[in-house]
Amino acid sequence: MTGEGTAAGVRSAAAALLGVLDDEQQAQAALPFGDEAARRWLEYRPNPRPGACLALMSLAGRKAAHRLLSTALSDRGYAQAMVILALEETLDRLEQGFPGRHSGDYWISVFGEPSSDQAWSWRFEGHHLSVSMTVVGEEISAAPVFMGANPACVSYAGCPVSRPLGPEEDIARDLLDALGPSGRAAAVVADQPPADIRTGVRPDAGQPLEPLGISAARLGPTSAALLGQLVAVYLDRLPAELAAREAGRVAHGDLHFAWEGPLQPGTGHYYRVQADDLLIEYDNTQQDGNHAHTVLRRPRGDFGADLLAAHYRQAHVTTG
Repeated sequence: MTGEGTAAGVRSAAAALLGVLDDEQQAQAALPFGDEAARRWLEYRPNPRPGACLALMSLAGRKAAHRLLSTALSDRGYAQAMVILALEETLDRLEQGFPGRHSGDYWISVFGEPSSDQAWSWRFEGHHLSVSMTVVGEEISAAPVFMGANPACVSYAGCPVSRPLGPEEDIARDLLDALGPSGRAAAVVADQPPADIRTGVRPDAGQPLEPLGISAARLGPTSAALLGQLVAVYLDRLPAELAAREAGRVAHGDLHFAWEGPLQPGTGHYYRVQADDLLIEYDNTQQDGNHAHTVLRRPRGDFGADLLAAHYRQAHVTTG
């Protein structure tokens, strides 16, 4: 789609969305950029959230919301997101209609004025999906990006029918295999996984998570290549230009990989990858390892924190 990952494209898509919403939905969707509690928000559980609900929009409104979402994601990332939305109907079937999940229970917010030169942002969010973008001039920050799946895998005759987060698990397991016994001894930092990703819904990812696990500096060529592939799986959720920029921020030697829980498939497990300004978390601990959560975060740049800090410093210098 034209405009993926560019400030002009994102600005145009956000303005198009606001332009097709009715007055009530526009009031729900258009929120002040200065509302930090609403703007710095990450909620992947089926809880109330700010914004306008897709289920209540016209077809034009829903399409505009999806087109805005698509500016933040690659083709593969957008396909993953669409499967995650569709899984709400699968989950509703499994739960026999209680508590009433549906694929329209996703909400969109635009913070600030997309047509201005001031900082603004938007978020598309619902159960198991949260995508945020902050735009300052021509610069974009696209983090955090959360994707989850329940069920993580739907199979028929032993073959997966739906497995939207399969690469995120498979490449990590390939990395574990390649590490060998001594490498796994350093990488596996706990016998039991946490109940969820450790940063949860916190607006700030905080300090690096300990223990760090195994350093990329200790890896052989095969393991190092697989760790690079694992990072790329998450960064490549973004459009190519943004993914390349984020990859350029990551010094490979600073990467650390940590695993928690048993190694065998079909059991609850968790891993994380960290670098100076990168945090990737993955857990699959519910339903016997069939309910996955993943998140890509930038501890210093979530919700555009780094762009905003630079913008405010420049404004201070300009005004004296």
